[in-house]
Amino acid sequence: MITIIHGDDTSTSRNYFLSQKIHCKNQISFSGEKLTLTDLIQIFEGGELFSDDKNIFIEEFFSKRKPGKELTGILEYLNKNKSANIFFWENKIITAKSLNSVKNPVVKEFKFPKTIFLFLDSIKPGNGKRLIELFHQTLMSTEIEIIVFMIIRQLRLLLALNEKSTFNIDEVNRLQSWQKGKLERQSKYFEIEHLKKTYKKIFEIDLGNKTGNLNMPLIHAIDFFLSDI
Repeated sequence: MITIIHGDDTSTSRNYFLSQKIHCKNQISFSGEKLTLTDLIQIFEGGELFSDDKNIFIEEFFSKRKPGKELTGILEYLNKNKSANIFFWENKIITAKSLNSVKNPVVKEFKFPKTIFLFLDSIKPGNGKRLIELFHQTLMSTEIEIIVFMIIRQLRLLLALNEKSTFNIDEVNRLQSWQKGKLERQSKYFEIEHLKKTYKKIFEIDLGNKTGNLNMPLIHAIDFFLSDI
């Protein structure tokens, strides 16, 4: 059986992947980028070298491999050999083409709830009440540390895309045009100095939480932060 684990909620998907590892005996792990057809042939046809109960864990195969004969050969071989439990893990949502390259996989997709993106898109001055409401809705399905990480990422992108900013990050180059346009419009709600102070404040909250120096529960610190944007 082949299981594909993917999604934009990488923390949850990763935990699921690792939980499967813990409960499997005779496990063999590979970096998807380095896996070869020879590796698989040795596992499936290596006689007593490998146990009959095979559990193979492959990380970032679809996202790191370039199209070519090696990739095609690996997938064809795996599709013909169903005697092992094979788990693929990807750190993002993979394409339908990648999913369709595997015959009858079990697909486990872990997605962020829609509320987190509504929350992030609502970050702008004077919107504290709505932000706190959306924050607590998102908390019902997403760990607070992940929400803080996403706030920091959103503000970093807004800072990079503000027309008065000289702040550049490589992550902007990976954005789709519609994503970039939406963020540029959102960044215009902020004066550049206010945006810098807001980014610095959430960064300090996150650092204080990680180092144990935050003087209040993280959830309260975020409430105050959002009310002051």
